[in-house]
Amino acid sequence: MFHFNTINSMKKVVSMIVVLVSSLAISCSNDFINILPTSSVSVDILYKTDKDFKDALTATYSVFQDLYQNFYVFGDIRGDDSWMQIYKNNSPSYSDLFTITSSDGVIKSTWQDYYSAIYRANTILAKIEEAEIEAVPNKERYIGEARFLRALAYFDLVRIFGAVPAVTTPVSIEGSYRVPREPVENVYETIIIPDFIAAESALPAKCSGDEVGRATSGAAKSLLGRVYLTKGDFLNAESKLKEVTTMGYQLLANYEDLFDYTKSEHHSEYIFDIEYQSGIGEGSTFTTAFFPNFSEMNEFFNITGAGQEYNNPTQELISLFVPGDTRKEVTVGVPGGFYDADSVFHALPTSTNQTYTKKYFDSSPVRADSKANWKVIRYADVLLMYAEALNENGKPQQAIPFLNQVRTRAGLEGYPNTMSQTETRDAIVLERRLELSFEGVRWFDLVRTGKAYEVIKDKGMAPYMTVFPIPLSQVQIINDPTIFPQNPGYD
Repeated sequence: MFHFNTINSMKKVVSMIVVLVSSLAISCSNDFINILPTSSVSVDILYKTDKDFKDALTATYSVFQDLYQNFYVFGDIRGDDSWMQIYKNNSPSYSDLFTITSSDGVIKSTWQDYYSAIYRANTILAKIEEAEIEAVPNKERYIGEARFLRALAYFDLVRIFGAVPAVTTPVSIEGSYRVPREPVENVYETIIIPDFIAAESALPAKCSGDEVGRATSGAAKSLLGRVYLTKGDFLNAESKLKEVTTMGYQLLANYEDLFDYTKSEHHSEYIFDIEYQSGIGEGSTFTTAFFPNFSEMNEFFNITGAGQEYNNPTQELISLFVPGDTRKEVTVGVPGGFYDADSVFHALPTSTNQTYTKKYFDSSPVRADSKANWKVIRYADVLLMYAEALNENGKPQQAIPFLNQVRTRAGLEGYPNTMSQTETRDAIVLERRLELSFEGVRWFDLVRTGKAYEVIKDKGMAPYMTVFPIPLSQVQIINDPTIFPQNPGYD
């Protein structure tokens, strides 16, 4: 299968690609979008063949590996289903308390890495226009992949930060300093939506063999449906997501198979993941980050090193799982002990009230080197989004069968087809919480539906905190709030 390490098995080698092959972005603490000016000579030499562009795309995909290691901080922790303790200290983190600042390292690195990915995509798109089809037979596909990755980067950026600079060319570092923030709606209409539309027509419907893991038309359509839903454009969301339901995706029969890392993660429900591969330094950190810090559990599950106990489920979420829901055992761990593969409970000698996230449990001989992927979007999400779009378009009876596909897969009785629009809306919200918990969805669902402040205000949220602060270093570079203001409330 395709992994980000297909071309380069180690991140050190990928870093060499950044400098030597692609003339791509490197870190610099004072850089606005974290790029270096490129030599036209070097770029002309390096962007010639089909392999040159494939290698450059591989380096672009690799940025998302780092980005999505921390995506739970943005998609989960601020919500009501998850909390993050300071390591070995049972107090909530700055993210839970809504005290995260513009100088925080995660804020800074996230901003820089997204713009690094954008610059890489922009460079590919600029150079491939000059390439001859004979030298680059996969030209159209590579254009589709670059636009897909750029669209994903900008979609994440506007959901995290709000208005952001809209850069679509590999501009020089000097020019990048003066790029103003662009209104969110403009970023959607000029970059995100056109890029996903272009990608869906240029990419294969699905990938197989060594190609699995690369962007596909199905992934572009699915994420475009999420974009429309986020914008409240339910008519376009319904139309686009309906297309995805005709592409041959299917729910796995057993929910637990989605998170069984002894089996392939590329199955009938798979649409697009951020891919990781353990054993060569390209694994994810999720198992270590989310695993409890109990040696007895570490030994039983063959987890190397102490867990950091991040992304913990709330008791509120746990209480929402009704008896018979097969998702509970896969999703959350209960305080005081753990269940083995035979459903036998093992009490821990250490007294604890700590809950924990189970979706990313992967036995690994190396700390922070899991093969667990991050599921950017899977078919269950598509079904629930499609049901939501149908319902918001006044078609609850048409929506309920798609909602029930997810519900009954969890071992529960389906909802009656007589529910009202309001009842169906509430049922969809519940199923999204249970089905997609700890997959970076809940917080963004609360924000896009306008429910975030109502639900989260008791945790310390202020109304302006639907977005995160812009990194202080980026604000200081321009040092002109008329060109580049900080998000309101974070000044």
